[in-house]
Amino acid sequence: MARIAITGAAGFIGYHLTKHYIALGHDVVCCDSFNDYYDPQLKYARENQLEGIDGCKILDLTWKDSVAKWIYETEPDLVIHLAAYAGVRYSVEHPQKYIDNNIIGTQNLIEACEKYGVHKVVYASTSSVMSGNPLPYSEADNLPHQKHPYGMTKVANESQFMGSSIDTTIGLRFFTVYGPWGRPDMALFDFTKKIIAGKPITLFNNGDMIRDFTYIDDIVHGVDLVVKNALNTTLPKKKDIYNIGYGEKVQLMDFVDHIEENLGRTAIKEYAPMHPADAHATWSDTTKLQKLGYRPTTSIAEGVEAFVAWYKGYYNVN
Repeated sequence: MARIAITGAAGFIGYHLTKHYIALGHDVVCCDSFNDYYDPQLKYARENQLEGIDGCKILDLTWKDSVAKWIYETEPDLVIHLAAYAGVRYSVEHPQKYIDNNIIGTQNLIEACEKYGVHKVVYASTSSVMSGNPLPYSEADNLPHQKHPYGMTKVANESQFMGSSIDTTIGLRFFTVYGPWGRPDMALFDFTKKIIAGKPITLFNNGDMIRDFTYIDDIVHGVDLVVKNALNTTLPKKKDIYNIGYGEKVQLMDFVDHIEENLGRTAIKEYAPMHPADAHATWSDTTKLQKLGYRPTTSIAEGVEAFVAWYKGYYNVN
């Protein structure tokens, strides 16, 4: 078994991956800044679900010396780097947070790994870097000019890792991840909360949006395939990028229908123009990841049902 260090382990994807690798018997160390991008109590609640570790070290990756000390003391075989400010619209209003955390924080981690001999890093990118390209998005596509700071920082991250002296770095372009313990700023969480409260939901581009919604268990499956590949010492060193999505286009209004069906309530809908930072549609070509054995299995109906059941239980909603 390997020693795996996970940054952003109290975040949505980070929590599920940390739980997964603990269950597999790996020696897991983790950190998170527990920042206030959304309610930190949800992050602490996730951390409390993690059995088999002493908890996540509170670590802001902008603390250069502290990051170096953490890598030096933990001596990981592989780092899964997920810590970042996420969210397209929020980045337009708070660009400096994204530059500080996503670019400078990532550079601090890279330099610590280079200095202390960490040779393998798997890191989070995003489908947003391909926004505006022809559908479906392929890893081979050229990256367009970015419309928002979030996308810009993630393009920078890919360049940072590609240009680093770390032997193996693999970027993962996630497509609209959803599921239990999700992020409150994401559509499924936000819509569910507002529908239950009888408050209107905002549908940008008058509801004409398409997303490749990908359930968290399928994300974990995809990441695990990449991690196993990276840890395989018989394979050559590499710098690479993979898409991780469900591989289907889903209309936002169909997504809302599933939420309403599971809640037994009808949403109050407010229609708005396209947000200038938004993409009209995303859709992943996962052919490359399929060669490693990737096969997503959770349908939208199953995934939304699982989320709503979790939400009702967590927030004691009848």
